[in-house]
Amino acid sequence: MSSKAFWKPPKAIRGGIPVCFPQLSNVILSVQFGNLGSLEQHGFARNRMWSLDNDPSPLPPANNQSSVDLVLKSTEEDLKTWPRGFELRLRICLSAGKLTLIPRVRNVDSKTFSFTFALRNYLSVSDISEVRVEGLETLDYLDNLMRKERFTEQADAITFDGEMDRVYLSTPTKIAIIDHEKKRTFELRKDGMPDSVVWNPWDKKAKAMPDLGDEDYKTMLCVDSAAIETPIILKPFEEWKGRQELSTVSSSYCSGQLDPRQVLYGFR
Repeated sequence: MSSKAFWKPPKAIRGGIPVCFPQLSNVILSVQFGNLGSLEQHGFARNRMWSLDNDPSPLPPANNQSSVDLVLKSTEEDLKTWPRGFELRLRICLSAGKLTLIPRVRNVDSKTFSFTFALRNYLSVSDISEVRVEGLETLDYLDNLMRKERFTEQADAITFDGEMDRVYLSTPTKIAIIDHEKKRTFELRKDGMPDSVVWNPWDKKAKAMPDLGDEDYKTMLCVDSAAIETPIILKPFEEWKGRQELSTVSSSYCSGQLDPRQVLYGFR
């Protein structure tokens, strides 16, 4: 969580896990949505007040976990900038060492629409220079610092010595963020969101952001679950469903175990 996060709407909170819908960036907007003008960067869902869902889908048997169901529905204000009727539901399940998020988007409009989506995971780390991300080796990525040019990851693991803003494509269902100093690994499992954004603003950009502390970049890293390269298309009354599990495990358990060719499996 940023030390300078704004806590009053309509400004998004810098930290936690913002829900990015119906787009991840305003560049994608002009391509996918015909440049509708005033749609906010990373969408408007993260800036809205959500409600408790009075009609949640049945919960599976829970083992010592707490759950809450939230819902965001299109308003007249939203329809002015993005004229698509939708219902966005989010189930949040918390248990010891694990946080599960299950987003669902339903088209309640009479026309087909498309959207991009991301769960932006702000992770707290001891020292960004000592962190490595495993599971994205050999994959293609779009570099947002190089006009979205496409590259192939050559390193055995992703490490950090400067600003990074990349969209990794067709990523495995399991990614590890290894924090050597804390001897802790965040294990990210996802389904329905094939892409992953890896972002750290580093020093210059951090100082230019009013809601991020000058030194906050040293102890944060974003690794997102996302659907970006191929927008999700929903016909009238169709529904899309994603899933993300974020858990902590011993670093020695994960390190070196995430060959992308061996982890293309779903949730167990």
